[in-house]
Amino acid sequence: MFSRSEFQSIIDEIENCKLIDQDFLELRQELIIAAVNYSRIRVDWYLAVSEERARIESGRTAAHDRFIDACNILSRYMGQHNESNAWRVALSDDRKVIGDFACYIHAIYGLKAR
Repeated sequence: MFSRSEFQSIIDEIENCKLIDQDFLELRQELIIAAVNYSRIRVDWYLAVSEERARIESGRTAAHDRFIDACNILSRYMGQHNESNAWRVALSDDRKVIGDFACYIHAIYGLKAR
């Protein structure tokens, strides 16, 4: 299980990337949006009764896949531009960990928006 400080280190690595080109900014934004979308659905699923959960499940999986794709695409882009993408290796391929990271992003950006 990842700690908040480990997730925060990943966010810091992404936010402190020296790339400031439009493609990087768009890919980072897509990652954040995908995280927020997935985490919203994850909470909806958690709060739903079993019949609703079955209805929500395929959308939740698809949103999770989109977030994972956004992580992979941003990581590849950073690596192609000689920026560290060690965060993606550290995050692993564990779907639960990646989903937790999406929820952490959602929480942090929600707090930043106040």
